[in-house]
Amino acid sequence: MTESSLIAEARQCSVLFRLGRDVEAALHMVQICSDVQSAMGQETVEVQSRWTALLTDMQACQEAQDWLALADYLDYELPQLLEAATAGQGF
Repeated sequence: MTESSLIAEARQCSVLFRLGRDVEAALHMVQICSDVQSAMGQETVEVQSRWTALLTDMQACQEAQDWLALADYLDYELPQLLEAATAGQGF
């Protein structure tokens, strides 16, 4: 999956969380995180570290059922990370 399609998927998932469709969004998020994790294997240690920190924060939001914060991570933080990874080298 390309960086732009991952960003689009993440933003679509964030909309589902904002609409209160948390079960559907959580299932969608699992696939997105799996795809990002696969792509992160080729990235620098710094980018991988940022991804691990972001994933930890997203998991904490999910455990707390803080859907709006989780939506923000999917809508803003994850796209920034993916864009930074792409700027550093091919995705």
